[in-house]
This record gives sequence, C-alpha cells and structure tokens, in this order.
Amino acid sequence: MTDSHAPATPHASPASHKPPVTSGRPTPPGADPTREQMIRHLRRAGEVAERAVKFGHHPFGAILVAPDHETVLIEQGNVDTVNHAESVLARTAAASFSEDYLWGCTLYTNVEPCCMCSGTVYWANIGRLVYGADEKDLLAATGSHDENPTMSLPCRTVFDHSQKAIKVFGPFAELQKEIAQMQQAFWAIR
Repeated sequence: MTDSHAPATPHASPASHKPPVTSGRPTPPGADPTREQMIRHLRRAGEVAERAVKFGHHPFGAILVAPDHETVLIEQGNVDTVNHAESVLARTAAASFSEDYLWGCTLYTNVEPCCMCSGTVYWANIGRLVYGADEKDLLAATGSHDENPTMSLPCRTVFDHSQKAIKVFGPFAELQKEIAQMQQAFWAIR
C-alpha cells in the first residue's frame, strides 16, 4: 500500500478521499497528534501485541494516550475472542477518566478495530483513533482463521453512523510489513 491510504483529512475514507461528514457533530478538541507521534505510539501498541502473544493471547495491542499526545495512560493486550485489546482498554478508560477528558485522548492499536471495539471506543467517548493496518490486511495475513473470523466493516463506517465525529487515522504504509509479519507468524502456527 502507498502512503495515500493514510488519509490526510481525519476520518476521511481512504477509498473515496471524501472530507469527514461532521454535520454539526462534535469533534475532539485541540490539535491532532503529529505523524511522528502516531508512528511511535503505533509501534508501542505493536510491542503490547507482542507481549500479549507471550502470554498466550492473539497479537493485538492498544494504548491510550493523553491529550498531550505523549503520556501513555493505559496499555492493553488482547484477552480473548470477546475481550479485544481495544474494547477492554476503552471500558477501563471509561471507568477511570471523565468523558470530557477522554474526548481529548487518542487510542492507538496495531490493527483496525472491529465493529465491537469501534462501538466501545464510541461509548467510552475517546475522541481519536489511530491504527496501523486495516481489516483487509489482517484478513490477507490471517486467512479465514476460526479463531479470528474478521468482519468486513471498517471502523470509519461505524463512526460515520454515530452522533460524534471521532477522528480516525490509518492505515500507515510504513508499518504494514511489520504488522503483517507479526500476524502471519502467529496465525501460521495456530
């Protein structure tokens, strides 16, 4: 994939390059993280995914970063099929921080969140989401694995049907290969 798949406009669909549809929906406050910050935090989410594998879990990791775009508040690896890294992190965040504070935070994850996780991010009121590889790349790396039956429902589609304009950034071409290698290595031996 080329860098054009990482939208310049937050929440823009990479396929259509349309601007975000906010229509009066609230957007997160402040400036967005820089590309350098996004790449750095995505790599940390990848480290969390590697740690999850060492504990016998699937290779998915997520981190929550404060509104300063530097401070990591929570790290979470995948737990099981219904407790994905992103949804567990979002529930923990909702129990730990105010909705107003979370609206300025960013959730980073190595792979695009499924519709369950996207919904949990929405309900937790986390204002930004950054992911490294999209669901199509995950499916290509894992195949149709019984333990990971991916859903072809982009997180942007979930957010487009919500009442808040959550900003989404991803995928990132420079991380595609390393994310795919981690996924392929894990799912090949399952």
